[in-house]
Amino acid sequence: MCAKRSLSRSDADQPGGELDRIDKRILKLLQNDATLSNVALAERVNLSPAACLRRVEKLKRDGVISRVVAHLDPEQLQAGMVVLIGVVLDRSTPESFAAFEEAAQKVSGCMECHVVTGEFDYFMLVRTRDSQSFNRLHAEQLLYLPGVRQIRSFMGLRQVVSTHQVPI
Repeated sequence: MCAKRSLSRSDADQPGGELDRIDKRILKLLQNDATLSNVALAERVNLSPAACLRRVEKLKRDGVISRVVAHLDPEQLQAGMVVLIGVVLDRSTPESFAAFEEAAQKVSGCMECHVVTGEFDYFMLVRTRDSQSFNRLHAEQLLYLPGVRQIRSFMGLRQVVSTHQVPI
């Protein structure tokens, strides 16, 4: 059995700075399975449980770990259809962007909304049950988003890659 490397208090509590290989290993393991107990995580990164917990808590305090969530199966929750929506605003003013962004946060099934470069101002990722439910969403919500000149929808046919794991 490998000896556990114990960190001094100053190692685990240093503010900011670069992530070391142990922090990166912790993050990779937690991205793959956030239900790992602290003891199991400590064992996998070769630290004492106390030292491992200090590191995880520091990663949380520093905002590197922003939250811990459960990944749900959209198919089982009647949200299997993914639609990418390109949005062009009629004006490029701070006010029109702010109004659109506030309204986009209220769109049913909107999982992501990004300001982008190129021919669109925004891309939204929306999940819905099927094409009929997307058609209702389009008619009842998307058409009423403020400042929109054009909306182009792209329905996903088959998922090739989907991950929430950030490259480390």
